[in-house]
Amino acid sequence: MTIISAGERAAMRDSFRRLLAEKCTESDIRRVMKTSNGHDDDLWQAMADLGIVGLIVPDEFGGIGAGAVEMEEIMEEAGAALLAGPLLSSAFVAAHLIGLSQDADAKLRHLPAIASGQTIATVAFTGDTGGWRLTDISANATPRSDYWVLDGEASFVMSANLANVLLVFARTPDGVACFEIDPGEAQINSLTSWDPSLRLSKVVFSQTPAIRITGTDSTTFAQLIDFAIVALAGEQAGACRRIFDITVEYLKTRVQFGRPIGGFQAIKHMAADLLIEVESATSAARAAAQALEADAPDKDILISLAAFACSDAFSQVAAAAIQMHGGIAFTWEHPAHLYLRRARADAQLFGQPDAQRERFVAAMENAA
Repeated sequence: MTIISAGERAAMRDSFRRLLAEKCTESDIRRVMKTSNGHDDDLWQAMADLGIVGLIVPDEFGGIGAGAVEMEEIMEEAGAALLAGPLLSSAFVAAHLIGLSQDADAKLRHLPAIASGQTIATVAFTGDTGGWRLTDISANATPRSDYWVLDGEASFVMSANLANVLLVFARTPDGVACFEIDPGEAQINSLTSWDPSLRLSKVVFSQTPAIRITGTDSTTFAQLIDFAIVALAGEQAGACRRIFDITVEYLKTRVQFGRPIGGFQAIKHMAADLLIEVESATSAARAAAQALEADAPDKDILISLAAFACSDAFSQVAAAAIQMHGGIAFTWEHPAHLYLRRARADAQLFGQPDAQRERFVAAMENAA
């Protein structure tokens, strides 16, 4: 449980918002998308200096020691700005994985470096099926005398092209565990993403030397997926609200037949429906974060609800924004185009909406 006060949380969020407004503008996003690695080193260091990169790292390792609630709020700001880079994959998912483990050496070696921004880590969860479940793990680990080797592959790995450390879930003779490898020892192949700002890779292992992260198993996998879902839900909720606000502003200023188009009845009704989606997504993401933070009995219900509700809302609002802007939004030059691409790409991460609906129903049945 975090000890950060509401006032401190608000101040940190405001500082991050101002940083993104200065260094993560639409022109910055488009510039970074054209680079080979999809990463802005200067912005990353500024985020590290602000404490964002070390947000969930315990203070004894140089971080702030925040929890899921703060992480979700920061991801709302990141989503609103369409931030590209390894914030989700390294600062939140990888850092949380190491924190969940019982590996004191791994924590000492990696958490301070992650918090300072010097190390970028990422996690390989799934294979080519992209199901983000234990059954979808397609890497295998074999013990040697004093180390392990990995064979197989992992797909849809975020920011693997940037990573100094790659954490891989693999099957062992005694169950699932997580392993640390040097990315230089594996074959990393870039995958095409509908969102050019999201860099995904397929990683192939062939007798790749690995270090087992002690205290990681199938339970760790499930806990990490939940944390990743909440982080992604925050990004989706923040981006959903921002593209809605952009659209409303356009409806106020675009004049047709002598009046702003936002004054037409049909447009009003559409905007009202979208506002419900925006508010529902925000509520779902924040409720899931609070439930995860408190380890609430209904956390499985709320996390799976946020997973599909935020994904669906973002996709729906982004698609409607294209329609409400008219033909201009179909062009690459308009920001609505970027939000739609992020929405469609995010919908495939950590479990597709239909799978999350099934999980939600199962959680409801278990609670009944």
